[in-house]
Parts: sequence; C-alpha cells; structure tokens
Amino acid sequence: MKRKALTTLAIISLGASLSGCGGDSGPSAEEAATANGPIDIWYSNNAEEVAWGEAMVDAWNAEHPDEQVTGQEIPAGTSSEEVITAAITAGNAPCLIYNTAPAAVPLFNKQGGLVSLSEFDDGASYIETRTGDRSAQYLSTDGEYYQMPWKTNPSMIFYNKDIFSAAGLDAENPPLSTYDEFLATSQTLVDSGEVQAAIWPAASSEFFQSWFDFYPLFIAGSGGQQLVENGTSQFNNPAGIDAAMFWAQMYERGLTPKENYTGDSFADGVAAMSIVGPWAIAVYDDAVNWGVVPVPTPDGVSPDEVSSFSDEKSIGMFSACDNRGTAWEFLKFTTSEDADGQLLELTGQMPMRTELPTTYPDYFAANPDYEVFADQASRTVEVPIVPNSIDIWQTFRDAYSEAVIFGEGDLQATFDEAAQRINDLAGEE
Repeated sequence: MKRKALTTLAIISLGASLSGCGGDSGPSAEEAATANGPIDIWYSNNAEEVAWGEAMVDAWNAEHPDEQVTGQEIPAGTSSEEVITAAITAGNAPCLIYNTAPAAVPLFNKQGGLVSLSEFDDGASYIETRTGDRSAQYLSTDGEYYQMPWKTNPSMIFYNKDIFSAAGLDAENPPLSTYDEFLATSQTLVDSGEVQAAIWPAASSEFFQSWFDFYPLFIAGSGGQQLVENGTSQFNNPAGIDAAMFWAQMYERGLTPKENYTGDSFADGVAAMSIVGPWAIAVYDDAVNWGVVPVPTPDGVSPDEVSSFSDEKSIGMFSACDNRGTAWEFLKFTTSEDADGQLLELTGQMPMRTELPTTYPDYFAANPDYEVFADQASRTVEVPIVPNSIDIWQTFRDAYSEAVIFGEGDLQATFDEAAQRINDLAGEE
C-alpha cells in the first residue's frame, strides 16, 4: 500500500488546541469494560483493506446477532490523524480504528481519547503473545498499551535491475550493503546517464519524512535504536551522525535531489532505487524488474542482522465506545491467526505476529517474493511512544533539513541542539 501524506501543521495545531478536550462524553471505564452490544469501527480506505474489513465484519456478525459490528472507511479529511482528533473532541469516535499511527498515540491519549488495552484481564498478555518482543516498543510511558500493534511494512531498498545492468552493475548481487558501496554504486548509476537520481526520497519538511530516509538507516546502523530512548535523544550519537553524513554526501554529490519529485520517481525510471515496504511488490511488479536488499549499514552486516523501520499501523480502541467488551473480543477476532492470514493474503502487509514464515508456509510458498519482507518484519523498530511525539519528529526534521539536505552549519552542533530541545519535549507530560 502506498504511504499517504499527513499534514503536519494541521495535526500539530489541532492537537495543541484540543489536547485538553474530548474523551469526556464516553461511559465510565468500569461500565464499558464488560458491556456488550453493537459497535462501530473504521478501517483504512485502500481497496484491499476495505475488502478485508468487510469480510471480518460479515464473519463476526453471522455468529453474533446481539453484538453487531458496523464498519466503514475512515472519513475523508486532510489526514487520518486530523479526522481522529476531531472525532475524539466531538465524542463520536468509533470503538475501533484500524488505521492508528503509533506516532499519534501520545496525542490521542493526551486528549483522553484512547482506552488502555492493559485494563482488560488478558490485554497485555494477548498483545505480548501475538507480537513477541517487539510489543515493548508499543508501551506508553505509563507502562500501558493504548494500541494493538497490528501490521507492518518493514523498510527495505527496492532497486531496478534493468537500470543496474545498463549501468554495468551486478543486478543480482548489487554492491549496496555498506555506506561506501552504496555511495559508489549511486555515483555509477548517475554517471551512466540511465537515471537522474540514484534514490529520491522526499526532500520536504513534513515531520514523517525522516521515517523514509534517515530513520531506517539509523536503526540499522545503531543495532536497533530508536530516535529517543528513556527520554534521551539517540540520533546525535555516532551511528546517527554516520547515517546523516551518508545522506549529506548523497545530496552534496547530486545523487539525491534537494527537491521533491512530482510523481513516483522509481516507477517512472527517474530514480534507480527506493525505500519501500512489501506494499511495493504489488505496485511495481508489472512495471519494474526489481530486486530488494536491506538498507545499508556503515560497514555492512549480514542481512539477517539488519533491523529497519516498521512503518506500522496499530488498532486503537477509543473512549467514546460504550460496548468495550464486544470491542475487545472483536479486536481479538480480527487479529487471530486466521484473520491475520486473510490480511496477509489480501494486502501483502505483514501482521505483527511472531514466526510469520512458519505460521503461513502456504502463503509464502505461493508468494516467495514476500518472504524477504517477512524475515525483515521480525527485526523492526518503531517510533518512540513518548509525549509530544509529532513535535519531536518535526524538530528533528527541521534540523535534518538544515544540516543534511541543504548542508548548512555544522551537522554535529545542529543535531546536538535539536537533541536538547527534543529531550525537553520528551520530558513533558
């Protein structure tokens, strides 16, 4: 599935103005926690997930005449986060939203809009059993789960085999595992005249753009660190500076342009590579002769040791829900082994479930292209679930744009200054 752009200023300004509102019109937690009855849910508006959501609703309703579920696509808006924020404020959010960005969870929680799934007797144990060790990344700072980790699109490098071959490069074993190899290969690609750019991530300033250039490489190069850990910035450490310097060289040498491309640079053959998730297989399969490799690391490590960005979506339960007992049971129904298998079949996205290849061997035998993403999905790192998450990412993106994309000032000093501001933001409630 292609990533949808969010609108930074709309999310931040709306969240800031409404953070003390909303969430007050729902029932008491004690009354709602065990209440059963009809519920509403929202799912994403891409065709594959709509088909999955409709199938789940039909299957549940056939067996639960007194607990009917009504599903619909998330209403249109500038962004899903803006729509959800407004619904929380109005007190009319549905019980479950299958399109909840982890970065927005702290904002929704500050509004009083989310139910702690840890409050259910089997809440924490269910999440931890299904998700495994990665579940700890989805805990909020109070130690509770306000989201169900649901599906992931782990970031990897897609490359165009035909362009690599035309540039005289080995298309089956491309030299892309280290920063030096990646830079040299990128130079060869551009010098060949086959492409305008080696790789063309968005150069714009929206807070989330760093998830698709800097963050995957920082995660891989640092052995799986998050941008912020235990309230302290990590991105200004040696691994972060190395990843930033790599991208700074890509921009300085003209291997990555400093402006946005209108369209899809990889599909159009303007760029030879792209950072993608498994959604890309269905999108590019008939259009590009592609290969896939992990994101590079400073000195190169075995592919089975590389961690990357999760690009995950969670399920949130919202406090306006009257019948949370039904909502919890439906949430578990839609994240069961069978339901996750249907999600995989219909969307190609990886359920946040342990041992994917052995749990669904028939799927991966029939769809071997997805197996490399299933392997990568076992080594993913999330955005930090901390207060002021979106403000933190915007602060980082502003520093990154200045020092890396446009090469202004001293990179280490710029990152250190941003780190101090981010530490202050992470320490606020």
